[in-house]
Amino acid sequence: LGPEVVKFEKSFASYLGAAHCISVANGTEAIELSLRALGVKQGDSVATVANAGMYTTTAMLAIGAEPFFIDVDMLTRSATLVEVERALAAGVKAVVVTHLYGLAVPEIRQIAVRCAQQGVPLLEDCAQAHGASVGGQRVGTFGDAASFSFYPTKNLGALGDGGAVVTASEAIAEKVAQLRQYGWSTKYRVEIGGARNSRLDEMQAAILSVFLPNLDAANARRREIATMYSTRIAHKNILVPEKGDANYIAHLYVVQSAERDALRAHLRSEDIAADIHYPIPDHRQPLFKDRFEYVHLKNTERLSNEILTLPCYPEMTDAQVEQVIRSINSWQS
Repeated sequence: LGPEVVKFEKSFASYLGAAHCISVANGTEAIELSLRALGVKQGDSVATVANAGMYTTTAMLAIGAEPFFIDVDMLTRSATLVEVERALAAGVKAVVVTHLYGLAVPEIRQIAVRCAQQGVPLLEDCAQAHGASVGGQRVGTFGDAASFSFYPTKNLGALGDGGAVVTASEAIAEKVAQLRQYGWSTKYRVEIGGARNSRLDEMQAAILSVFLPNLDAANARRREIATMYSTRIAHKNILVPEKGDANYIAHLYVVQSAERDALRAHLRSEDIAADIHYPIPDHRQPLFKDRFEYVHLKNTERLSNEILTLPCYPEMTDAQVEQVIRSINSWQS
């Protein structure tokens, strides 16, 4: 919590157009401490998607909250207003929406309005969407609070773990600031529970301050690569994402195929890395056994069997992008 942390917090808040940025140790704790600051307690029901790698669900479990799983749109793989409405009708105490793969949730503004009308706090999980915007407004500024991760592979990444909570509310900012440091109101005076030692390291903050000015340019290069893929991949058994604009910063470029595993094996045979984000929906994790056996999320479950992530990062050369495109288009499915 020295000068480099203070400098980065101010710079990142300014970049987003937010009033407050409170850095923490990692993105998952950013979610947990945000939810605690929003008033989520043990036993509360909190809405979340189940296709985002279990991170939000892990944060809920740390609090003792109960996940209320909502389905996603097949094309955007994001939460929808219809599903959020279903969660609100069920009486959830908070809603978490994830801007997955670097695509801003298309209905984020409408979702924020509905949550506000119902008096239910909205948390934006922006771990994969640093710099994405909708209608000129950066993600992370629509809800009551937002969580960010600065894990090294993120669009804005440090050389180790890091995270932040962003909010327009001074009260929420003060609560998170206490929660990240033992629950102190003043040094050694503990006034709130559920706190921890969760601080961004000075060195990581200094590194992030160096990378932040180049974020938009790096995002533009990611978007350029994604556009090349979406324009030139032409295979009858592969569905590619639509070309995006400022709402898409291409953290991950994810295609869809009913023959996903065969496609992945083909790419790997040609020395092209491909991964699955994410193979197991939260409600089907072995941890839960049959606890969520009654939950059926048609789109989420289908996507988990069909999605595949292709290489997409700013340092890729056009030649490397061409190699991926040629390999996919030549695949004999």
